[in-house]
Amino acid sequence: MSPAARRATGLVLVGLVLAVTCTLLGRWQWNRHVWRDGAIAVVEANWSADPVPLGSVLDSPGGALTDADVWRRVTVVGHYEPDGTVLLRNRPVDGAPAYHALVPFVVEDAGAPALSASVLVVDRGWVEPGADGSIDVVPPAPPEGTITLTARLRHDEPASNRTAPPGQVQAISVDQVLAAGGVEGRSVDAYVAMTAEDPSVSPVPGQLPAPSTDPGSHLSYAFQWWTFALGGLVAFCLGARRELQDERSAEEAPAPAPATTASGVELWPTRDTPRPRRAPTAPDVPRRRGGRDEDLEDALIDAQLAEPTGRDER
Repeated sequence: MSPAARRATGLVLVGLVLAVTCTLLGRWQWNRHVWRDGAIAVVEANWSADPVPLGSVLDSPGGALTDADVWRRVTVVGHYEPDGTVLLRNRPVDGAPAYHALVPFVVEDAGAPALSASVLVVDRGWVEPGADGSIDVVPPAPPEGTITLTARLRHDEPASNRTAPPGQVQAISVDQVLAAGGVEGRSVDAYVAMTAEDPSVSPVPGQLPAPSTDPGSHLSYAFQWWTFALGGLVAFCLGARRELQDERSAEEAPAPAPATTASGVELWPTRDTPRPRRAPTAPDVPRRRGGRDEDLEDALIDAQLAEPTGRDER
């Protein structure tokens, strides 16, 4: 495999990994959007619905509250146990620090005989924190005697493993709330948020705000992740194609011709022009030139050699 093919394969693999990852993240955001959309639909359907007896939704203390019945208003007759009041910590309201007043409510008539004498945890509303955040908090007292309570059903929260001062809890877990308040009895596997009491008293804790129906940005995030998946895969595939095209073009390109003049003389050699070899030549031996005295001496010798030849001729 050529280097360009290896690089192209690597780019395609990176594009596939990126596409799969972004697709899964988009699917996760889509599932969150579907869940949020379903929760909003439940709120919109139950928030303005007419109240019904508690027994028509939960027929026994151990009955499970379905998601479709959350936020539904119910009515129940009974009385509060004010001595078992517990404060819920770390539960802000509209971004402001607050405590929730949780009061046990003993059921007398809920439209289902199995619920009689069971204990229901009621979130009566929120109160401002005191000077030191705990000791000075005194929630308004609930009404005495038998009353008719109208409240919204909520799921029991998981128990918290965080510690809290006496008379306080970190979550609305029915068992933890009743244990902190020192109240015994059969508990309902859900709690309610008070909306009205008859007869009513004054003052009352602050009313709990309606849940948010903002769908959030999950849907747009899902489409963004899917766009990244498609765009990343296309980009890396184009990069791989470019690597292969560049290698093919380099193999098919002819060798460049040397630049010449009009007479065919090469102007300058290129990298691809073969360079001619120089023929070996004899080394230049420097010729020794004699001085003036040596020239005169040679002339005298030549003259002497020529004299016997002249005598013989005479």
